[in-house]
Amino acid sequence: VQLQASGGGLVQAGGSLRLSCAASGRTFSSYVMGWFRQAPGKEREFVAAITWSGGGSTYCADSVKGRMTISRDVAKNTVYLQMNSLKPEDTAVYYCAASSGTRPVRQYRPSHEYDHWGQGTLVTVSS
Repeated sequence: VQLQASGGGLVQAGGSLRLSCAASGRTFSSYVMGWFRQAPGKEREFVAAITWSGGGSTYCADSVKGRMTISRDVAKNTVYLQMNSLKPEDTAVYYCAASSGTRPVRQYRPSHEYDHWGQGTLVTVSS
């Protein structure tokens, strides 16, 4: 499984960015895809997760709910993280991850649930 994250960059507070995670290497029908972030000097933090199959059930961290939305395009094997109303505290390296599982999406909050990780993309929000 290969995961390629992209879309990071420098944006002013209040702005928007859309991150993409292109997945390849297998069929992802029974996978859960997640986004995490890690700010300098801090631990990796869960952002959002989505099931690949069915209707794409989603789960977001409270800290980003209402500002960030996870989605996926099955035909393109790509997961997105739409980030709006960005704040300086959103500055971090954002990672996409994949987990082979079919449990309820809320159970995929811990990073140890994920088997595969992308390389990360840096998001910097200036004040």
